Amino acid sequence: MTEDNLWRLLRPLAFRLDPELAHNLTLGLLSRWSRLFAGSLNDGDIARAPGLAVEAMGLRFPNPIGLAAGLDKNAEAVPAWQALGFGFVEVGTVTALPQPGNPRPRLFRLPRDGAIVNRMGFNNEGAEAMGRRLERLRARDLLQVPLGVNLGKSKVTPPEQAADDYRRSFERLGELADYVVVNISSPNTPGLRDLQRVEEVERIVATIQGPNQRLSRPRPLLVKLAPDLADADAIDCARAALGAGCAGLILTNTTIRFAGLASSTEGLSGGLSGQPLLARSTELLGRLRAALGPEPVLIGVGGVMDPAGAAAKLAAGANLIQVYTGLIYRGPRFVRQLLRALAVGPEAGIPGARSLTLS
Repeated sequence: MTEDNLWRLLRPLAFRLDPELAHNLTLGLLSRWSRLFAGSLNDGDIARAPGLAVEAMGLRFPNPIGLAAGLDKNAEAVPAWQALGFGFVEVGTVTALPQPGNPRPRLFRLPRDGAIVNRMGFNNEGAEAMGRRLERLRARDLLQVPLGVNLGKSKVTPPEQAADDYRRSFERLGELADYVVVNISSPNTPGLRDLQRVEEVERIVATIQGPNQRLSRPRPLLVKLAPDLADADAIDCARAALGAGCAGLILTNTTIRFAGLASSTEGLSGGLSGQPLLARSTELLGRLRAALGPEPVLIGVGGVMDPAGAAAKLAAGANLIQVYTGLIYRGPRFVRQLLRALAVGPEAGIPGARSLTLS
């Protein structure tokens, strides 16, 4: 039985389970696998095809498809993600303090829309626990792909102390990451999106840059923005981040706008991801590329469910792409399906991934 046929058999069974239970069971299996195996891939794998490699932020990405933050909040299964073909892996969102997240239920599938709604609330074991796990991972010396760490604000931390909260997480995790993301755009922590203002972006990034510049190799910093920002506000925040020394942006997080869905969302709140997010997240990506020029690194995420979605991100100006909901709906072969399409490129009517060097 092929992996595709196996997934067609297993997906209906998995989708009968509560979404968070299914997620935890899957992550538990991947975590146990990752403790035993390296997840290393040979040069003949499509995920290591030389023509798909991207050079950005002083890092080499074997291919442009990455795992978005949220699937592996505590960095439990990095080798497994590597084995699935990802060209980079972003863990988190992690907060300085451990926290349980929001009450359940807090994760919902919308199959008619190819979407997910989550109101998880940054449930995670905290920066210290992740730090110990990443130290063990680094000691095994098995990573073939860049590792990103996505930082959020602890729920109990007042907004006026947000910068110090991010700094505390960075001081524990920065040296263990290849790049670090400042997440100020989740809709599920009260007041977090209020940090998407020029003065707050400047303050948070500047506070992190202190310990970052003291590292022997300062890490590239990125800021993750919401699709619900007005274009002008997103551009202002992006320019503030770049002015404070960031290497680029991740565009975008989930949306709180549920209009136009086929599924009933009565009583639902949280962040919507998946197919309905593609148009707005890609539009904002294109607007920022046009406003910022070719130099900043832009990672496109939101609504990539097939090769056409990945191609749209590249056409809008993304250097790299991340997936989350697409993996849940399409299964373990999804990454390599995207990579095969990108490798074919224009012959299939799909813009090919282009080798790109950014300092």
